[in-house]
Amino acid sequence: MRKNPLVVLFLIFLVAITAAFFIYPKSFGAKFMPWRLGLDLIGGSHLVYSVDLSQVSGGERDSVLNGLRDVIERRVNLFGVSEPQVFIAKSAGQDQLIVELAGITDVAQAIKEIGATPLLDFREVEVSGSSTEFIRTNLTGRYITGAQLTFDPNTQAPQVSISFSDDGGKIFEMMTEKNVGKPLAIFLDNQLIEMPTVQEKISGGQAVITGRFTLDDAKKLVERFNAGALPAPVTLISQQTVSPTLGSDSLKKAALAGIVGTLLVMVFMIAYYRMFGVYAAFALLIYILLTLAAFKLIPITLTLAGLAGFILTIGMAVDANILIFERMKEEIKKGLSRTTAIEEGFRRAWPSIRDSNTSTIITAIILYYFTSSFVKGFALTLLIGVLISMFSAITTTRLFLHIFVRDKKIPVTTSPKS
Repeated sequence: MRKNPLVVLFLIFLVAITAAFFIYPKSFGAKFMPWRLGLDLIGGSHLVYSVDLSQVSGGERDSVLNGLRDVIERRVNLFGVSEPQVFIAKSAGQDQLIVELAGITDVAQAIKEIGATPLLDFREVEVSGSSTEFIRTNLTGRYITGAQLTFDPNTQAPQVSISFSDDGGKIFEMMTEKNVGKPLAIFLDNQLIEMPTVQEKISGGQAVITGRFTLDDAKKLVERFNAGALPAPVTLISQQTVSPTLGSDSLKKAALAGIVGTLLVMVFMIAYYRMFGVYAAFALLIYILLTLAAFKLIPITLTLAGLAGFILTIGMAVDANILIFERMKEEIKKGLSRTTAIEEGFRRAWPSIRDSNTSTIITAIILYYFTSSFVKGFALTLLIGVLISMFSAITTTRLFLHIFVRDKKIPVTTSPKS
């Protein structure tokens, strides 16, 4: 970089210009990689489900809730919803599943598909005279790892073969051993679908569901099991549709806030630091283009919280420049040349830049891993923004200073001849 600063700066400008075309919504970049915007920016649907954990022991609740979230997320992805947000929340002591479907305003099919995800459970059967009692067990769809369509070798009737996890296989083995010679009921969404008699203890974690299936019914059942059987029942309790117009208005306001904030920062830097501020302003523009391109390439689903994190980094991006410029001014006052002051300014300011950005990075990582999805968007854009801002300050601004700042020529004076 020191040997060919002009070449490096040219490459950075080239990348920045390419990024500008890539991120512009109506440019070539939109054709093969459109922006991913969240529910609050393009509208969509917000669904709230209550989760029934009455049949789950206290120690297993977190595991069941996490499994439920993963199952619903896979299920929503299967029917083509882009970037669904699925997370668990608590309200008035009630566990809830939140599903956000960005860009989907007609959610009837989505609700149908989510509700159709099967809740499978096995129940022991107690026959007492003319009455039959079904006793729930802890063997449910949460232990299913896969399913496939098979055919009865004798009748060629379609049937569904299920594979259990290791824990599920052990539970199933103990259950069949306990109920040899007795019926074992299989319920799907609280509907009895089969009640075969256990002939012997079944080991190996494999089971077969037979019934009066048509071929299409069996195929659909396999698809749903492979998408994941729900580990606990859910009930839709709230549905809210966010208007695309409202989302578009929020996006325009966020974009306006970003533009105004950027201009104010640039005006301040130029007014206070003069020519140095101009270099910082150009570096800031390059930072914005590179950061937005990174958001699109990763890709990140932008929400209002995510945009807030990005806009915050615009102000933070010039913090490093301010530290460097102030250090440079101090070195120049000490009598150092401008080029030497630049090197000293960067060298002495680097520990402060490193430590302040490291603390922000640690905070962003903690927010990302230990908070809800709404805050995660803010944390992720903040993290990426801080990383790129360090590159912008240390590399781009430094190149500008090395190329365009020169030491003042000292006029040579001669003593008058005596």
